[in-house]
Amino acid sequence: MKHIYDNDGEKLFSVRKDGTVADKHNKKVVGKIDGDKIIDNDGKIMYKMSARNKLVDDNGEEIGHIRENNFIYAGVLAALAVIITLVCVFSFVESALLIIIGVLLFELIIFIHELGHFMTAKASGVKVNEFALGMGPRILRFKKGETIYSLRLLPIGGFCAMEGEDEESDNPRAFGKAACWKRIIIVVAGAVMNIVLGFILMMITLMPNSQFASTTISKFHENATTSASLKVGDEIVSINGYRVYTSQDLSFSLVTANQNSDGEFAPEIVVRRNGETVNLGNVKFGSREVDGKKAIVLDFYVAPIQNNFWNLIAETGKGVVSTVRLVWASLFGLITGRFGFNELAGPIGMTSAISQVASAGLQSSFGDAVMNIVSVMMMITVNLGVVNLLPLPALDGGRLVFLIIELIRRKPVSAKYEGWVHAIGMIVLLAFMALISFSDILRLFTGTGLGG
Repeated sequence: MKHIYDNDGEKLFSVRKDGTVADKHNKKVVGKIDGDKIIDNDGKIMYKMSARNKLVDDNGEEIGHIRENNFIYAGVLAALAVIITLVCVFSFVESALLIIIGVLLFELIIFIHELGHFMTAKASGVKVNEFALGMGPRILRFKKGETIYSLRLLPIGGFCAMEGEDEESDNPRAFGKAACWKRIIIVVAGAVMNIVLGFILMMITLMPNSQFASTTISKFHENATTSASLKVGDEIVSINGYRVYTSQDLSFSLVTANQNSDGEFAPEIVVRRNGETVNLGNVKFGSREVDGKKAIVLDFYVAPIQNNFWNLIAETGKGVVSTVRLVWASLFGLITGRFGFNELAGPIGMTSAISQVASAGLQSSFGDAVMNIVSVMMMITVNLGVVNLLPLPALDGGRLVFLIIELIRRKPVSAKYEGWVHAIGMIVLLAFMALISFSDILRLFTGTGLGG
C-alpha cells in the first residue's frame, strides 16, 4: 500500500489499490487520485502531483511525496517467531529475560545492518530521509538536520530510507545521483557490518573458554575404528575435499559425509603427518543409530589450544571465516541436491533451534543459555550477511549486480526495468519464505518437513 507523507516524513493519508485516498486516523475515504491531482470527495483539488509522485503547491514547490511501504526485512518473521516460541518454552522469569535478550540481539543485527547503509550513505553525501529501528507506528521521533530518526512499536525490523533509492529524484544528493562506486559501497556495507558483528559475537562466545579445540589428533577412544588409519599427532587437512581449518570445519565435513555403497562411513582424509601432507584415502569410521538414522561416530580427541589474547583473535577470525564457508557450502549443497528441502530451516525452524539450545543451556545455568543464544545469533548475522549479497533480485546482492552492470556499461539500467526485476524477486522471495515456514510447521508436528 502507498502512503502520502509531508516533507517531515509524517504520514498524512493512505492510498488504496483502487486509487482512493483514506484518512490515516479513521480510515474513511476522503478523496481519490485523478490523473496528476488528488481531489476530495467534492471534486476539489487537495494536492497536485509531479511526474515523480511528489506533491507540489501552485508554485511547483515540493510539499510532500507518495511512497510505497515495501520495507521488508528477512529478520521480521524470525524475530516474531522467536518471541512466540520462547514464551511457550521457558518459565516466566527466565523466559522473559531470554525473550528480551533475544529481541535485543535481533534488533542489534538489524540495527548494525542498516547502520552500515546509513554511515556510508552519509559519508558519500547521499541524503537519508529516515533512519528507523523497528516497524509499525512511531513511538519516538526526532529530527536532526535533514534526517528523521525514529523508534517504532514493533521490534521486528528497521530501515534506512535514502532519497531517490526506489524512485526518480531531481535532488542532487539522491542515491541515484551518487557515483556508481559510492552506491556499491553503500549497498554492500550492510552485509559487511553483519559479518563484523559476527566477529564480535564469536569473540564473546570464545572468551570464557580456557582452551579451544584444534584439528590435531591427541588420542583415540578405546577400540577406535579410525586408529587403523589415523595416528596421534595427525593434523586434519581436508575431508572429502573440504578444507579443514577449525574444529567447526572438522565437525561439518564429518556430519555431512555420505555412506558408501556398503553402508559405511569412509570419507577421504588428507592429514599433515611429520611435516608432510599425506592422503590416507578412505578412512573408515564407526556409526550408531540416532532417531532411526545412521550417524557417523567421532572416535578421537583433538589437542587443546590455550586461550590467550592472540589465540583468541586468531580463533575468532578463523571461526567467522569457517561460518561463512559453511553458509556457502550449505547453499551449494542445496543447489546441487546434496541437501534436501527437508534440511532447510526458515524463521520458525530457526526459532525452534534457538529454543532448543537455550533449553539445553538452562539445564546448567542461565548464563549458558544466554551464551547459546549469542552463538546462534552469531550464525544468523553471518548467514544474513552472506545471503544478502547473493545476486538475487530484492536482495542487496541483486542491487549490486545492476550497479556492476552500470559500472561496466557506464550507463545505468532503466529504473523501470530494475524495479520490475526487484518486484518479481520480492514476490518469489516471499513465496519461498512462506514455503519454508510451512515446512518448518510441518516438521514441528510430524518430525519431518517437506521432502522428508
